[in-house]
Amino acid sequence: MTSYSRLWATLVLSALTGLSPNAAQSETIVRKSISYFQIGGTTAADLDDELARKGPFTQATGSRHPGATQIRFGGDLTYTKRGTRCAVEAATVTLDTKIILPRWKNRKRATAEMAMIWDALSADIKRHEERHAEIARQHAKLLETRLMKLRPERDCDRLQAKVSAVTDEVTRAHDAAQMKFDRIESRNFEDRMLRILRHRSGARQN
Repeated sequence: MTSYSRLWATLVLSALTGLSPNAAQSETIVRKSISYFQIGGTTAADLDDELARKGPFTQATGSRHPGATQIRFGGDLTYTKRGTRCAVEAATVTLDTKIILPRWKNRKRATAEMAMIWDALSADIKRHEERHAEIARQHAKLLETRLMKLRPERDCDRLQAKVSAVTDEVTRAHDAAQMKFDRIESRNFEDRMLRILRHRSGARQN
């Protein structure tokens, strides 16, 4: 259960040509939701099997995972004329994230030790997926900032080309940041879980 993942959607910006003389404005709209899938069992082997069988499937890996974060970027971009040049008038970047987490229905029937292990694991899964959502939020804000900093061009086709280039660049940076995070988390999984379990065990004994 060391592999976490997220589901991807394509970032799409729709460009509209405007003629308003208003000052440039921008906004990042973030929407986040959480859904759960139920798992049963009372032993570590049971939970492992249930997560492998019922966890969210990701196309990126072709397998199921203990948790996942679905990420969808979108937005709207409007252009305006500034003198004889075409400029970005407003940029709205939207981000929808849906975190998918496991919920253990047989917790009350398990041993105290197994419940402690589950609490540690489920908390780590949630923290991991929340971080994926935060990485996406940071890049959504970065995209908005980068778009609003684009200089006016002599025509809107040239500006649109720069918008596309910036969007592609931020998208690649986002993908790279998410993959780097997964690599680090995967390498540190066992040590991280041992630290959490030791801490929780010590807290129970005090």
